[in-house]
Amino acid sequence: MEEILLTMRGICKSFPGVRALDKVNFTLRKGEIHALMGENGAGKSTLIKVLTGVYPKDEGEIRVEDRPISIHSPQDAQKNGISTVYQEITLCPNLTVAENMFIGRTEGVGVNWKQMEKRTGELLSGLGIPARPKQQLGSCSIAVQQMVAIARAVDAQCKVLILDEPTSSLDDKEVEMLFRLMRDLKSRGVGIIFVTHFLEQVYAVSDRITVLRNGVLVGEFKVENLPQVELVSRMMGKELEGLSDLEKEKSAGALEGETLYQAEQLSSTEARPFDFRIAKGEVNGFTGLLGSGRSESVRAIFAADRVTGGKVRMNGKPVNVTSPYQAMKAGIGYLPEDRKRDGIIADLSVRENIILAMQVMKGFFHPLSKKQMEEFADEYIRALEIKTASQDTPVGSLSGGNQQKVILARWLLTHPQYLILDEPTRGIDVGTKTEIQRLVLKLAEEGMSVTFISSEIEEMLRTCSRLIVMRDRKIVGELRGSELTQSNVMYTIAGGGKENG
Repeated sequence: MEEILLTMRGICKSFPGVRALDKVNFTLRKGEIHALMGENGAGKSTLIKVLTGVYPKDEGEIRVEDRPISIHSPQDAQKNGISTVYQEITLCPNLTVAENMFIGRTEGVGVNWKQMEKRTGELLSGLGIPARPKQQLGSCSIAVQQMVAIARAVDAQCKVLILDEPTSSLDDKEVEMLFRLMRDLKSRGVGIIFVTHFLEQVYAVSDRITVLRNGVLVGEFKVENLPQVELVSRMMGKELEGLSDLEKEKSAGALEGETLYQAEQLSSTEARPFDFRIAKGEVNGFTGLLGSGRSESVRAIFAADRVTGGKVRMNGKPVNVTSPYQAMKAGIGYLPEDRKRDGIIADLSVRENIILAMQVMKGFFHPLSKKQMEEFADEYIRALEIKTASQDTPVGSLSGGNQQKVILARWLLTHPQYLILDEPTRGIDVGTKTEIQRLVLKLAEEGMSVTFISSEIEEMLRTCSRLIVMRDRKIVGELRGSELTQSNVMYTIAGGGKENG
């Protein structure tokens, strides 16, 4: 009989206008590594925050070892044997490993340093962690720092260990080192909840998988009973049978046309080396699950993250693109994934947001005249049908769709040769989505090259004539022409090749 360690039953959590969790169940067994999977907005983070006392639940019950518990704070969670290690290390890098191990667990008076260091040494040795008690934590790799945080949780008698995206900043060797520690803890009876976007890692280390989608439980599965392609299907909410090709309002003729942009082994602080090209007048896209590396790749193209290697050509000529300003000068525009954080400047007017990129390219010692700014703003407010009371309206007060149109206007004003659109239709109404898709196809007809990213496969299929498929930060396939079907995309993401291949 498998011993149940943790049960969550009928968990509900709502925020204004959003039902984040709707009667979700979750079960963790003793000595089990249980992957919690789902796309962006699935409810994973909310469920973890309810379990750890960050959010109060609206309804439902939580039991540890069949004992009902109340969790109102992270301290309550720890008292009940529930510990969390986050992607961002929450320890103190300027202190020693031993000091981090015991920080907050001593009163600071009469501390027996020798005993503390001895206990730390025993823990590190027993768990196979390559660190020394007197070593400054900041001198350790990120992987070792995470392992120290895990060791601290183990020493605090944790029964349930939550690992929230622990491998996102690790290389392959560090991932395997962390997996060895996870397997060791599993053998000691610790139950581990593993939150990750990396499919291969899930299948390398997990026993069970729970899938959430839109705040609802899709199901719990043993790993051996859930092929990767079926996992992708359940996460995305698409059935693999009966998927038909969508009509494309575009021509694939641009695919073999003259190359506009080409990158060889381009890499950044966030993106692994990759090759990429786009032809003049082509609409292509990067697709994959959240965390696959699609956004990191286009950020490398625009140099939004620090470029660490690779060669780039525009129109066949070598160009140096190591900053957004250089990208803009080379004729590249970029609408970022998070418009609120990286796109709009909420307190500035619609007009000021529209002319921002143009003004940067001219230089702030050559300001646009008020008349020029007003003419440009009028032109694009009309062209994109931006709904605003006036040019002077703060852009933060517009709807999401109109904010997105303002950022589009900003880049169209610079007349880029190559436009990158990362999630341009997320969170906006269906009508505006359709307008943006039609605009993308119109721009391509006029000769502009566009890279389009969307979490919605149907939208990618409608808009793109070629898809670059990514998984675990690597390009794993390319689809074009008759290959562009939902099922082929999902099979390729899952590592099964093309359905018909």
